[in-house]
Amino acid sequence: MRDWTKLSSIGLASIMAVSLTACGTETKSDAGSKATPVTSTTPAAATTAAPAATTAAAPANAPIKLSIYTNHFDDDTSKPYDYAVAELKKEMPNIEVTLVPGLQDNGQKIKTQMATGDLPDIIDTNWDIMQIGSKSNNILTLDDAPETAQFKKDLNKGNEAKLIAPDGHVYGYPYAGTEFIILYYNKKLFAEAGIEAPIKTIDQLKDAAKKFNAKGIIPLAIFSKEKWIGNALLQGFMTREEPKGYGALNGAAETPEALKLAAKQVEELQKAGLFAKNATQTNYDQASSLFYQGKAAMFVNGQWEIPSSQKNLGDNVEFMNFPAKDEATYEKAKFAMNGAGGPGGFAVSAKTKNKEAAIKVAAFMARKYAEYKYTQVGTPIVSIKVDKPITAQVPAMLSRLGKEVIPNITSFATVQNDTNVNLSIDVNSQNLIVAGFTANQFVTNLNKTLKK
Repeated sequence: MRDWTKLSSIGLASIMAVSLTACGTETKSDAGSKATPVTSTTPAAATTAAPAATTAAAPANAPIKLSIYTNHFDDDTSKPYDYAVAELKKEMPNIEVTLVPGLQDNGQKIKTQMATGDLPDIIDTNWDIMQIGSKSNNILTLDDAPETAQFKKDLNKGNEAKLIAPDGHVYGYPYAGTEFIILYYNKKLFAEAGIEAPIKTIDQLKDAAKKFNAKGIIPLAIFSKEKWIGNALLQGFMTREEPKGYGALNGAAETPEALKLAAKQVEELQKAGLFAKNATQTNYDQASSLFYQGKAAMFVNGQWEIPSSQKNLGDNVEFMNFPAKDEATYEKAKFAMNGAGGPGGFAVSAKTKNKEAAIKVAAFMARKYAEYKYTQVGTPIVSIKVDKPITAQVPAMLSRLGKEVIPNITSFATVQNDTNVNLSIDVNSQNLIVAGFTANQFVTNLNKTLKK
């Protein structure tokens, strides 16, 4: 699950330090989405004996079966899982895990399961979904687990909000640090169209959209079948005016001016032809393929997309920050990052028959996910300290991220905590990508939710 949160100035300093270490060790790397049916499973045994939590009389090495819900789409989601399962097999040989793959459905299925309690033993989740599970008492509160105490000791500074929820409790073990959304572009297509990069203003982006459409190229590929990406795109424009992003809505009675402007900008970009007509019916696999195949000039996704896009496009791909209303605003706000990682990671079902083992495995999987992403991909954006060296070739864009972006970050957006408000933004930001829906409608709909 992708999830974002506020980072303190101390956190910024620590991420900078980690990133410079990661990028300074010139060693090696890999991140996108292909849904498999939820019914399909990938069993994997696991290794050093973990105590069974079923009954006190069970032998210490008794076999324990656990199911894990997580995304298993592309390199960014499947490789960390496969690595963690292989490591689990060495460490806890009596544990057998079965994968329940996530769907590209904006989390709808797992949200329903969180409400009903019909859950796998371990669930890779985010704050929105955690809130449903905590309110329905369908996930465990992990405050007093020994694994939680150790996780707190090993956190990279600035990632406290990834582990500890706004209500002060721990519901899951995070593997990612504070992640953020950026715009990717095909340098070859930009050069052929005579478009200068980075694009700094909304007017320049509208002009680029018209030029690419004239050449039969989709200006921006977006997988808006999943509502969260339109939500993220909108917040990217909002952070040019309000660095808190949607965090500015906490306690608000009406839509802030920065969000009104961002909604108007998306409406104007839609009219300029920035999005494909079927954008809201397009999933990640389809949108990323358009970008990789040179049929779309730009692509919007998180920084986790870097290895996959570099793998597919090589030196032809680069990233840029979100444009603003004018160049002065862009220069001032370009390092106000569009990411606010709330708590997330591996949570545990309250109905699991093996609570002790499930908690151990949840924490272990989070650690090994982070280990894979740091050592095999070279990303500095992980939740906890990793004591192993980077062993992969770090993609050029990831090196640039560590050297040019992370040290200059001025702020991150902050978390918006009302699930109803988030749902309204999800639905209405998706609508903005469709012809005929206006910024005024967006504001009207959101105001109704804010005033409830």
